[in-house]
Parts: sequence; C-alpha cells; structure tokens
Amino acid sequence: MNKQLHLSEKHRRLIETQLGKYLPDMEVWAYGSRVTGRSHDGSDLDLVIRGPGLKEVPIEQLAKFQEAMRGSTIPFLIETRDWARLPEGFHREIEHSHLVLTNGA
Repeated sequence: MNKQLHLSEKHRRLIETQLGKYLPDMEVWAYGSRVTGRSHDGSDLDLVIRGPGLKEVPIEQLAKFQEAMRGSTIPFLIETRDWARLPEGFHREIEHSHLVLTNGA
C-alpha cells in the first residue's frame, strides 16, 4: 500500500513550522484516517510525538504546540499524543499504519 498524507501542502508546511518551533528534535508520526485514506476535508489529523530516547515529552511543550494549532488557520482538529504516555497496544496500531512527518533531526 502506498501511504500518503491527505493534507494540503499549505497546512503541512504550517504544521511542520510549528513542530520545529515547539517540538524541535522530536520525531513526529501521522496516523489515522489522513494516512489510511479514509479521511474527508474535516477529518482530524492524528499526530504522535516521539521524544528523544522515546522518553516523555514535557507537557509544557505539547501544550504550547497544541495552543498554536488551535490558534492557527487550519480548519480541522489536530490531535497530538505523546508516544511514551500511550499503551503498548496503541503503539502496535500506530506502527502498522503511519507516516513520518518529521524525523527529529
């Protein structure tokens, strides 16, 4: 299956800019309907943040990124989760169908 992120280039650039500002050096994966192809224009974007060493991402950093996204012109919800705070079963689901948005480098 050829996975593709169903997201406009304009919105992707805006999200990547804010990720670089608030969550630098973090690997970020997109998953869910915008990766599987089952999305529509109003579908949310599911992101999981993978901190260095897969350690927990500081809540303050997540909150600042989420606040920036809520205040943006993006017309859909962006759900952001911390990999280290998710159950192992959810890890397997995400690993099965995801795209790397930023690689943390």
